[in-house]
This record gives sequence, structure tokens and C-alpha cells, in this order.
Amino acid sequence: MMFLMGTESTTKLGFVCVQNAGRSQMSAAFAERERDRRELGGSIEILTGGTHPAESVHEEVITVMRERDIDLSDRTPREVSTDELESCDVVATMGCSTLELDAEDVDVRDWALDDPHGQDLDTVREIRDDVQQRVKALFDEFH
Repeated sequence: MMFLMGTESTTKLGFVCVQNAGRSQMSAAFAERERDRRELGGSIEILTGGTHPAESVHEEVITVMRERDIDLSDRTPREVSTDELESCDVVATMGCSTLELDAEDVDVRDWALDDPHGQDLDTVREIRDDVQQRVKALFDEFH
């Protein structure tokens, strides 16, 4: 599926996992940064959520994202609805989803990432760096 940037329409990207406290939060934060770097502010909308959101973003995720100058400490995991996800052009799940969307025009991708919760910081850094590369590659498709 190719995406056309510079058109009047907005491309909506969704990043979803069960708790919305780790991988999907990292993905959304990197997507926001990538959107800003590429000056795509008005043409990319970013959605993140979980099917069973946690109380807060995991501490180890907050720690390793600070190393990339991204502060997730003020983010709150939120529940995401099927309607919200079906309004997306691309939905990236993190390897923990049983997500089933009826919308035929949603490109659902399973990134199959390990859960950072409870992992040591080096493992969480590896997951973070993988997420960052996947988000960058997703944005590269838009050109």
C-alpha cells in the first residue's frame, strides 16, 4: 500500500498494544518526533491506545525514552475503540494483540515486539531501538 504525502488528506497512524504502557507509547512518541522532523504536522495524525490499558507507562520505558530526549512520564495509557482504529490508514500492533478489524482499508501490521515490562534496561533499549527503526521505515513509505 502506498501513501501519498502532500495531498489534502490526512494519513492516520495507530499504534496499539494491550496495556498501552510500553511499545505503543514508544511508537507514538517516535512517530510524533518523525512527523515534526519531516514537517508533516498537518498531514499525519497519530493515535495510540490499548485494549486493556495499564495505570501508567512502565518505568523502564520512561527511563530508556529519556535517553532519546523523549519524556513519557506525563502520558497516560488509554483505551482505544474499534471505531478509532478502523478510521486509521495503518495500525501497527505490537505482537500482543488479538485485534480484528472489519475495515478493509486499514493496513494492519503486527510488529511482533517483545514486551518491555519487567525487562532489564539493556533489553528495553533494544526494543526501543527496534521501535524507532520501524517507525522511521513506516514514514519512509510515505515518500
